[in-house]
Amino acid sequence: MLGNKDAMATIAVKDIAIAKKFYEEKLGLQTLESAQEGVLSYQSGKTGMVVYVSQYAGTNRATSATWAVGDDFDSIMQTLKAKGVTFEHYDLPGLVREGDVHVAGTFKGAWFKDPDGNILHILNQ
Repeated sequence: MLGNKDAMATIAVKDIAIAKKFYEEKLGLQTLESAQEGVLSYQSGKTGMVVYVSQYAGTNRATSATWAVGDDFDSIMQTLKAKGVTFEHYDLPGLVREGDVHVAGTFKGAWFKDPDGNILHILNQ
């Protein structure tokens, strides 16, 4: 039923203006037209992403969105760092940390937070 349909990340924020600045200036996403106040829509690859105002913003303690960036992983890490993004460090089974990157074999992953504390993730797959 849903196996051949695209899914999208839906991320709650407290302040839409602060979120807009982060998602556009730090992550390089472009806003799509939205008919709803307090809602930002983005195209990210072949899927969409919605950022919306909610009183529950930042309460999720798990990953909210993941980008599979392939061979661009290292250059994206450098760009995010240059834009002031701070990476999270976790103790995860089977992964070792090399600087800000969590590694297992050929897998590389990094986690960071938006201004509301939503956890975002990039990986090299």
